[in-house]
Parts: sequence; C-alpha cells; structure tokens
Amino acid sequence: MHTTTQLLQDAPADVPLVLGFGIAFDSLYRRDGLKAIDDRFVEFLQQRNPELHDRLAAARAAPDAAVGKMEKDLVVDLAPVLDDFTAELFGIAAEVKALRARDQALAPIYSVKRQFVQRRSAKKFTPVQAESFDGDALREQLERHLGGELTELRFSEKVESWLGVEAENSEALDVAARYAAWATHSAEGKRRHGNGVLFKIPHKIEPEHLVPIETATVGGIASLCFPQARLRQREGFALTDSGTGIEGALDQANYCIWCHNQSKDSCAGGIREKSGEFKRNAFGVVMAGCPLEEKISEMNLVEAEGRTIGALAIAAIDNPMCAATGHRICNDCMKACIYQKQEPVDIPQIETRVLKDVLALP
Repeated sequence: MHTTTQLLQDAPADVPLVLGFGIAFDSLYRRDGLKAIDDRFVEFLQQRNPELHDRLAAARAAPDAAVGKMEKDLVVDLAPVLDDFTAELFGIAAEVKALRARDQALAPIYSVKRQFVQRRSAKKFTPVQAESFDGDALREQLERHLGGELTELRFSEKVESWLGVEAENSEALDVAARYAAWATHSAEGKRRHGNGVLFKIPHKIEPEHLVPIETATVGGIASLCFPQARLRQREGFALTDSGTGIEGALDQANYCIWCHNQSKDSCAGGIREKSGEFKRNAFGVVMAGCPLEEKISEMNLVEAEGRTIGALAIAAIDNPMCAATGHRICNDCMKACIYQKQEPVDIPQIETRVLKDVLALP
C-alpha cells in the first residue's frame, strides 16, 4: 500500500497529482477542495440515483427533520454509492470490485449457518444424540455428496442448492444435518471446527462463568488456569491477537439483526429502564452503549453487503478519528447489544476488520 508521502514523492515535481473526476490530490487537505469533492459526489449521485439525490438534498436543507429512521435509512442507502464514488475517485475500482466479490462469495456460509445449521440441525439433534454420531463416517458420506473435500464454503453452497429441491436431496440433507449437529454439539466436533464459523453457534451467557477455565494439577496441587488452546506467547509488547479474518467479521456482521430498522439499536444508544435511566448489567456496569453513538447496526448491514468503504464511512460519521481508534476499540457497544441472554455481536472485530480492509486498498 502506498502512503501519501510515497505517492507525492513518486509524482513528477512539475505535475500535480490528480485523482478521479479531475480532483487534485492536495484538495484532500483544503476545505474548499473537500467542498469540490462533495460537489462531484452530489453530481455522481444525481446521475446514479435521482430519487436518492433528492432525499439527500432534502435532508441537507432541513437537517433537523432528517432524524431517526429517516436518517438511518438515508445513510444505509447512500453507502453503496459512496463506495463506488470513492473507488473511482482514487482509481481503485478494480480492487474494490474484487474486495466486494470476495465478501459476497462467502454469503452462502452465513445464510446456511442461520437457516440450516442453527434452525434445523442444531435443534433437530440434541447434544447427547450428536455425541453418539460417528463424525468420521458422516464426513466420508458427506464428502461423497459434496463431490470433494469438506470446506465451509463448499458445504454451504451445496446445502443451499439442495434446499432448493429438497425432495430430491433428502438423503444428502440428512447426512449434512447429522454432520452439522456433530460438529456443533460434540466435544470432538467443536475441537475440529474450532477455527471456523459455520458450526459455531451462539451460546447462552452465564455471568458467573464468562471466562473459560479448567483445572490443572501441578506438583500435586490443583489450580485453575486458562485452557491451553487459549494461551498465546507474548514477546515484549507485541500483539498476541491479530484479530479475526474476513470470515469471522462477516459472520458477526450477519449475526447482528440490524435492529436500527426497529430503532432498537441499543449498541449505539444504550439500554434504558422505563424511567429513562440506563440499565445496569449483572456486574453493575451501566449499559450506555457506544460513547460516540456510532451507527453500528448500519455499519454492520453495509459491511454484510460487501460495501467496506461505505461501512467505514458510516462509522466515521460519528467517529471521524476511526482510522486511529478503529484498531483499539472499547466494548461498551457489546455490553449493550440487544442480545443480552446469549453472546453479543463482536462489534469491535467487525469495525477493526473494516478498517484493515480499507487501509489495505492501494
């Protein structure tokens, strides 16, 4: 990735660096230059979507009236256009298209996880039944139906197609459901698929057991410790957790129920008592939500659609320093997530991944 300094150094001294739409690069550092960029965006929007252009113009003319759901819908609808505009502005349309295609190619994983793994397989077979299944034998049968090695994407794509003509694929779907139950519920299945997302379903929260621990006997003395699988070697002040990959971030973005549509996005605005005060969780912590009131649900929805630049732009509305803070994020939003009885959406992982993917663009 070129830095701004490298770009300016690489440009001939007597030739100003010009972005798309005839915008000079140094416009990014001047208020009048930013106004010119905004003018080009408004023109771009009018050509692309006149109705949306008129909605934006009306909101800018009367900002006090464009609040609540009207503002949320406008922000979400504008994000894809801003995504395309920014790609053309910086001459990276091909790279952004590839990034979007990468994200959209993974979509079957999240729809099959919700519709088939969680709602059908995990409910049809109990953990006790799943423990009795022969995972290796089921995998062998499943791979014959899949026509190749079992991967999360291949499993999802095949199951999605089988569900389209369910009567003709009942045997394959039964094998897939049994394997999914084994992978989801059994101890061995969880171990084998621990690094994936397809067979990892949310569990209920137990406030008294938030941190997984195990008992180890050392020198005849029993003590509590972290599971070995969770231990990471620390060298100096280097990071021990590089964050989730794109599969994990999209998994969380799709786990979110995008509750801004019902104005229930407590991750941003907190959870309140009927009296109007913020509620407290089991530990007495105030669930006030994001201290910046970022449009989190909207960001998650746009990211789930593969519009990464648009998702970052939504976060930047309320947090213009997102490029500095987006890699080190508090979890106040998670504490106030609408999921209070099961695992909350891992919002910091989503925002960090969004930031990383945008910064990785040329």
